[in-house]
Order: sequence, then C-alpha cells, then structure tokens
Amino acid sequence: MDFAIIGAGMAGLACADALKDAGHHVALFDKGRGPGGRMSTRRMETPLGDVAFDHGAQYFTARDPEFRRLTDAWCAAKVVLPWPAAGDDAWVGIPGMNAPVRHMAASHSVAWGSLITGMVRSSNRWWLAGEEGKVGPFDAVILAIPAEQAAAILSLHDFPMARFALMARSQPCWTGMFVFDRPLDDVAPVIRNQGEIAWATRNSAKPGRGGPEAWVIQANACWTDTWLEAPQEQVSAMLLGALAEQTGRPIREPIAAASHRWRYALSAGTGDGALWNPGLGLGACGDWLLGPRVECAWLSGRMMADRIHQFAICPYGHVEP
Repeated sequence: MDFAIIGAGMAGLACADALKDAGHHVALFDKGRGPGGRMSTRRMETPLGDVAFDHGAQYFTARDPEFRRLTDAWCAAKVVLPWPAAGDDAWVGIPGMNAPVRHMAASHSVAWGSLITGMVRSSNRWWLAGEEGKVGPFDAVILAIPAEQAAAILSLHDFPMARFALMARSQPCWTGMFVFDRPLDDVAPVIRNQGEIAWATRNSAKPGRGGPEAWVIQANACWTDTWLEAPQEQVSAMLLGALAEQTGRPIREPIAAASHRWRYALSAGTGDGALWNPGLGLGACGDWLLGPRVECAWLSGRMMADRIHQFAICPYGHVEP
C-alpha cells in the first residue's frame, strides 16, 4: 500500500518505520525546514560564533521496553547520551535534541518545507493539497501533527475522529535562549518549576555540547498564556528577569538573545493511543493521543501501525480483518 504521513516528527517517523518494515511504501510531508519538530535544535549567530540550542523538548525518557531497546541502539550509534543532571532515566540527542529524529528520517522519503493544507478523496484514494499543487494518490493518510492542526483536516472527512482532536487542547510555552560572554557562577545547571519558570538549563553543559555559556529558559503554561501575544523582545527580557529572581542575583546582559513561542507544546493526552478509520484509510497519531512525552509520541506512532495491520484495505475501499 501507498501511505502518506503528514508530520515527520517522532510519531510520524515511528509509524513510518513500522509500515516500511511491513513492506508498505511511505511518503512523509513536514512543514518544517528540517528534522526535529518539538525536538528541534535552533542555531543562533553570536559574537562568539554559532551557538545551538535545544529550544523544544529538553530530554526524553525510555521506560517502555521496546523504546528502551531503540534508545540503546541509538546510544551505540552515538546518536544519544544519558543526562544524569536531568534524572536517572533522562536522555538527550547529540549534538542536539533533533539527532534521533534526523537519524530516523534518513531512511525515509521526507518532503521538508511542505505545508499540506488539505486532502481530497477520489476513487477511494487520497490526494494531498499543498503550496505546490496536488500530490498522490495514496491508499491511506496518517496525520502525525498537533491536535489543533489535525482537527482542521479531520473535521472535513471524519467528524467523530475530529472530536478527539478538538478535546485534546495543548498548552503553549514561551522559550528564551541566551548566550553570555562568561559562565553564570553559582547557578544550578537545572532549575525546575520555580515561579514563572517551568524549566531552565545551561544548554552548553548538556552531554555532547560545548561552546559559550548558553541557557534555555522555558516559562510555565499559565505565564505563557498571559503573555502569549507579547513581542519576542519583551518576552526575552521578562524570562531573563525570572531567572535573576530565582537565582537571587542580577544576571549580566547576554551577548545574544532570542525567544520562540510554542503554541502547541504540551498535551495531557487523551489515552486513546491512535485513531484509525479503515473504511476511509485515515488515521491520526501523536503524543496528544497518549501523553506529553517524546516516548509517548513514538508509542503512538507504533500503535497507529499496529491498528493498520489489523485490517487489509483493498484499493476499492473493502476492509478485511
């Protein structure tokens, strides 16, 4: 079968791996310029050279036995390393958090920078509509994108499935990135859930990193919601002030600063794992269907493939268990 997967993050690639292993043809489409999604690594030019930041997910866990085996394989391939400062079961991609996604994407056909705006079903097959015209046909389409984005597409084709997406609201997160000309002395490398700060860390001290003193500060959802539409420069200044407040001392002026607004950062998870309509050949997967962790995104993608494999879809819409 020919599958299209919209979204080449952890969930989409996990599903693609399983479908490809079963002998299917898979094409992935992602609006991002490269691998990462919410595991993205962002580069910033500074007077001390380019500096890379993990400005999305800060680490991931590997508690499921299958995902732990995959993580061990990534470790052997020097794609990830443990990060004890964040916890006994914390792992990071090296040299950036997007390394596992980049590693997975290398074995697939991914159209980066491809924004899919809609889908059309004709003669029991799917065509995708994008900025460069129609792409297809495909036997089935999997949406591996945030719930809010999936709902807009699902509502036109499977409203019961869209209702799941409409109920799975994500929390936003403002992230600040700062570079200093010298280390911030006597500041803990990790700060969690203190005041407006949900997470702050010395990014340059994470395993496999280096370079100038670089910090990532992520605000909690309540604070982010209050300042969601504020200018980036104002947000950067306020996040730096929040760090100073928690350390109890003034923070020197950074030599470079930026902020990024994640509108769809964390979802509580509906607990459904994955959604699949075998009659239409339409499905959805992602952390919003399981839980707000990288591992949950991977598990949801695998669950999606498992549900597909429970049914054989003929080209004319017949479904066989």
